[in-house]
Amino acid sequence: MLTGTAWTEAVNHGLERRKRRGAVGPNIRAVSFLLTRRQHLNRGLIGVDHALGQHRFAQRIDQRLKLHAVSGGAYRPSRTQVLSQAILDEVANRLNIVGRVIELADLARDVGGALSRKELPGEVEAQLQAIENADLLIVASPVYRGAYPGQLKHLFDLIDQDALIDTPVLLAATGGSPRHALVIDHQLRPLFSFFQSLTLPLGVYASESDFSNYRISCDLLQARIGLAVERALPFFSSHQRLRQSA
Repeated sequence: MLTGTAWTEAVNHGLERRKRRGAVGPNIRAVSFLLTRRQHLNRGLIGVDHALGQHRFAQRIDQRLKLHAVSGGAYRPSRTQVLSQAILDEVANRLNIVGRVIELADLARDVGGALSRKELPGEVEAQLQAIENADLLIVASPVYRGAYPGQLKHLFDLIDQDALIDTPVLLAATGGSPRHALVIDHQLRPLFSFFQSLTLPLGVYASESDFSNYRISCDLLQARIGLAVERALPFFSSHQRLRQSA
């Protein structure tokens, strides 16, 4: 726009031109209106773009990806199992793939009595192989005596130390109070660092008060699950490209 006696033009979002004669200086009101309207339209498109981006991302994910969750609770019913299932369902829904939960409660007696994998029955060996062959792994542990349980550690003692290299792992834990939340960063992350796994940025911790009758009853926990999975999706995509190029 030009100062002095001149034609001034403003172009709105619909590309409609408006002209005014004899304007002096820039048409501030028209420009302000156009900027405000453009910002409003942009804000309205953000949610649409995000949803479309998530849809296109899910379409690019190989439907054959193996998604497994390991629930480290040895008893039933189990809040750890409920949390594992909730995270797995969130990932499966976002990526449009099918996953399953492997429960320590089903393996604990056989695993606990085995000094090596050669002593395991065939069905337990199959579960260990499923963990080793997972493309995406969720590991959730209860907190006992300030740490993850020894039975869960023994399960991973039987996992081949090279099997989980670069495997994305989303970590989660449950405990009696929020005071145990650091178990994810202080104990679970170092365990999977040994395996050279790709531990994902956000873990999910849930305390007893987040559940009611072994169902998630806390909206903040549900939001945390959604955020952790959202942050994890780009790592899943990168892992898939690495597997395809291998």
